[in-house]
Amino acid sequence: MFEPEFDLISRCLKREVDAEYELYHRFASEMFGICMRYAGNEMEAEDILQNGFIRLFCNLHQFRFEGTFNRWVQLVFVNTAINYYRSNLKFNLEVELTDDQADETMEDALSILSTKELLAMIQALPPGYRTIFNMFVIENYEHKEIAKLLGISEKTSKSQLHRAKNRLRLMLKDIER
Repeated sequence: MFEPEFDLISRCLKREVDAEYELYHRFASEMFGICMRYAGNEMEAEDILQNGFIRLFCNLHQFRFEGTFNRWVQLVFVNTAINYYRSNLKFNLEVELTDDQADETMEDALSILSTKELLAMIQALPPGYRTIFNMFVIENYEHKEIAKLLGISEKTSKSQLHRAKNRLRLMLKDIER
Protein backbone atom coordinates (compact mmCIF):
# COMPACT_ATOMS: atom_id res chain seq x y z
CA MET A 1 0.00 0.00 0.00
CA PHE A 2 1.22 3.45 -0.84
CA GLU A 3 2.15 5.63 2.10
CA PRO A 4 -0.23 8.44 1.06
CA GLU A 5 -3.16 5.94 1.08
CA PHE A 6 -2.21 4.75 4.54
CA ASP A 7 -2.05 8.34 5.73
CA LEU A 8 -5.39 9.21 4.10
CA ILE A 9 -7.11 6.18 5.64
CA SER A 10 -5.62 6.95 9.05
CA ARG A 11 -6.85 10.54 8.84
CA CYS A 12 -10.32 9.36 7.79
CA LEU A 13 -10.40 7.00 10.77
CA LYS A 14 -9.78 10.05 12.95
CA ARG A 15 -12.83 11.65 11.27
CA GLU A 16 -10.85 14.46 9.68
CA VAL A 17 -13.34 16.11 7.34
CA ASP A 18 -10.75 17.20 4.77
CA ALA A 19 -9.46 13.61 4.51
CA GLU A 20 -12.99 12.26 4.08
CA TYR A 21 -13.59 14.86 1.38
CA GLU A 22 -10.36 13.85 -0.38
CA LEU A 23 -11.26 10.15 -0.19
CA TYR A 24 -14.72 10.88 -1.59
CA HIS A 25 -13.31 12.82 -4.53
CA ARG A 26 -10.64 10.24 -5.21
CA PHE A 27 -13.21 7.45 -5.64
CA ALA A 28 -16.57 9.08 -6.47
CA SER A 29 -16.28 8.98 -10.25
CA GLU A 30 -15.11 5.38 -10.49
CA MET A 31 -17.66 4.18 -7.92
CA PHE A 32 -20.44 6.04 -9.70
CA GLY A 33 -19.61 3.95 -12.76
CA ILE A 34 -20.14 0.78 -10.71
CA CYS A 35 -23.40 2.17 -9.33
CA MET A 36 -24.63 3.05 -12.84
CA ARG A 37 -24.13 -0.56 -13.96
CA TYR A 38 -26.45 -1.78 -11.22
CA ALA A 39 -28.94 1.08 -11.26
CA GLY A 40 -31.86 1.55 -13.58
CA ASN A 41 -31.24 5.26 -13.84
CA GLU A 42 -28.99 8.04 -12.62
CA MET A 43 -31.11 8.81 -9.56
CA GLU A 44 -30.87 5.22 -8.31
CA ALA A 45 -27.12 5.26 -8.99
CA GLU A 46 -26.78 8.40 -6.87
CA ASP A 47 -28.68 6.70 -4.03
CA ILE A 48 -26.40 3.67 -4.24
CA LEU A 49 -23.34 5.93 -4.38
CA GLN A 50 -24.43 7.81 -1.27
CA ASN A 51 -25.20 4.58 0.59
CA GLY A 52 -21.86 3.17 -0.55
CA PHE A 53 -19.92 6.07 0.90
CA ILE A 54 -21.86 5.84 4.14
CA ARG A 55 -20.95 2.14 4.35
CA LEU A 56 -17.35 2.90 3.38
CA PHE A 57 -16.87 5.48 6.13
CA CYS A 58 -18.74 3.41 8.74
CA ASN A 59 -16.69 0.31 7.95
CA LEU A 60 -13.32 1.84 7.13
CA HIS A 61 -11.95 0.44 10.40
CA GLN A 62 -12.46 -3.06 8.90
CA PHE A 63 -9.91 -2.50 6.14
CA ARG A 64 -6.93 -4.65 7.14
CA PHE A 65 -4.34 -3.15 4.77
CA GLU A 66 -4.21 -6.49 2.95
CA GLY A 67 -4.59 -6.24 -0.81
CA THR A 68 -5.32 -2.98 -2.52
CA PHE A 69 -7.50 -0.34 -0.98
CA ASN A 70 -9.05 0.36 -4.39
CA ARG A 71 -10.31 -3.25 -4.64
CA TRP A 72 -11.71 -3.08 -1.09
CA VAL A 73 -13.58 0.13 -1.96
CA GLN A 74 -14.96 -1.50 -5.13
CA LEU A 75 -16.24 -4.46 -3.11
CA VAL A 76 -17.98 -2.11 -0.68
CA PHE A 77 -19.83 -0.49 -3.58
CA VAL A 78 -20.69 -3.74 -5.35
CA ASN A 79 -22.05 -5.11 -2.08
CA THR A 80 -23.98 -1.88 -1.49
CA ALA A 81 -25.57 -2.19 -4.94
CA ILE A 82 -26.40 -5.85 -4.33
CA ASN A 83 -27.94 -5.03 -0.95
CA TYR A 84 -29.91 -2.20 -2.52
CA TYR A 85 -31.53 -4.59 -4.95
CA ARG A 86 -31.89 -7.38 -2.44
CA SER A 87 -33.96 -5.08 -0.23
CA ASN A 88 -35.93 -3.51 -3.09
CA LEU A 89 -36.65 -6.40 -5.44
CA LYS A 90 -38.60 -9.59 -5.44
CA PHE A 91 -37.11 -12.28 -7.66
CA ASN A 92 -39.60 -14.63 -9.25
CA LEU A 93 -38.76 -18.30 -9.08
CA GLU A 94 -38.34 -19.46 -12.63
CA VAL A 95 -37.54 -22.70 -14.36
CA GLU A 96 -33.90 -22.98 -15.36
CA LEU A 97 -33.35 -22.45 -19.05
CA THR A 98 -30.41 -24.24 -20.60
CA ASP A 99 -30.25 -22.91 -24.16
CA ASP A 100 -27.11 -20.73 -24.10
CA GLN A 101 -26.34 -20.80 -27.81
CA ALA A 102 -25.19 -17.67 -29.57
CA ASP A 103 -23.15 -16.42 -26.59
CA GLU A 104 -20.09 -15.98 -28.80
CA THR A 105 -22.10 -14.01 -31.35
CA MET A 106 -23.38 -11.75 -28.59
CA GLU A 107 -19.87 -11.23 -27.21
CA ASP A 108 -18.62 -10.23 -30.67
CA ALA A 109 -21.48 -7.78 -31.11
CA LEU A 110 -20.99 -6.33 -27.63
CA SER A 111 -17.31 -5.73 -28.34
CA ILE A 112 -18.14 -3.17 -31.05
CA LEU A 113 -20.45 -1.09 -28.85
CA SER A 114 -19.23 1.97 -27.03
CA THR A 115 -19.17 1.90 -23.25
CA LYS A 116 -22.04 4.37 -23.18
CA GLU A 117 -24.15 2.22 -25.52
CA LEU A 118 -23.42 -0.92 -23.53
CA LEU A 119 -24.27 0.80 -20.23
CA ALA A 120 -27.58 2.01 -21.69
CA MET A 121 -28.43 -1.53 -22.77
CA ILE A 122 -27.57 -2.98 -19.36
CA GLN A 123 -29.62 -0.28 -17.64
CA ALA A 124 -32.58 -1.13 -19.88
CA LEU A 125 -32.67 -4.67 -18.48
CA PRO A 126 -35.22 -5.40 -15.77
CA PRO A 127 -33.62 -4.97 -12.31
CA GLY A 128 -33.28 -8.69 -11.53
CA TYR A 129 -31.70 -9.45 -14.89
CA ARG A 130 -29.41 -6.44 -14.62
CA THR A 131 -28.22 -7.33 -11.12
CA ILE A 132 -27.38 -10.92 -11.96
CA PHE A 133 -25.83 -9.97 -15.31
CA ASN A 134 -23.53 -7.50 -13.54
CA MET A 135 -22.62 -9.93 -10.80
CA PHE A 136 -21.89 -12.84 -13.14
CA VAL A 137 -20.45 -11.17 -16.23
CA ILE A 138 -18.75 -8.08 -14.84
CA GLU A 139 -17.95 -8.90 -11.19
CA ASN A 140 -17.20 -12.62 -11.92
CA TYR A 141 -19.38 -14.08 -9.18
CA GLU A 142 -20.40 -17.73 -9.58
CA HIS A 143 -24.09 -18.65 -9.58
CA LYS A 144 -23.70 -20.28 -6.15
CA GLU A 145 -22.35 -17.00 -4.72
CA ILE A 146 -25.05 -14.94 -6.43
CA ALA A 147 -27.75 -17.22 -5.07
CA LYS A 148 -26.40 -16.92 -1.54
CA LEU A 149 -25.98 -13.13 -1.69
CA LEU A 150 -29.43 -12.51 -3.16
CA GLY A 151 -31.30 -15.22 -1.29
CA ILE A 152 -32.41 -17.03 -4.45
CA SER A 153 -31.74 -20.47 -5.92
CA GLU A 154 -28.88 -21.18 -8.29
CA LYS A 155 -31.47 -22.13 -10.91
CA THR A 156 -33.07 -18.70 -10.59
CA SER A 157 -29.67 -17.04 -10.96
CA LYS A 158 -28.94 -19.05 -14.10
CA SER A 159 -32.40 -18.39 -15.48
CA GLN A 160 -32.18 -14.65 -14.85
CA LEU A 161 -28.75 -14.54 -16.53
CA HIS A 162 -30.06 -16.49 -19.50
CA ARG A 163 -33.01 -14.13 -19.85
CA ALA A 164 -30.72 -11.09 -19.52
CA LYS A 165 -28.52 -12.41 -22.33
CA ASN A 166 -31.56 -13.09 -24.49
CA ARG A 167 -32.86 -9.57 -23.86
CA LEU A 168 -29.44 -8.14 -24.79
CA ARG A 169 -29.42 -10.26 -27.97
CA LEU A 170 -32.77 -8.77 -28.95
CA MET A 171 -31.46 -5.27 -28.29
CA LEU A 172 -28.41 -6.02 -30.45
CA LYS A 173 -30.62 -7.26 -33.28
CA ASP A 174 -32.59 -4.00 -33.09
CA ILE A 175 -29.34 -2.04 -33.38
CA GLU A 176 -28.26 -4.06 -36.42
CA ARG A 177 -31.52 -3.21 -38.25
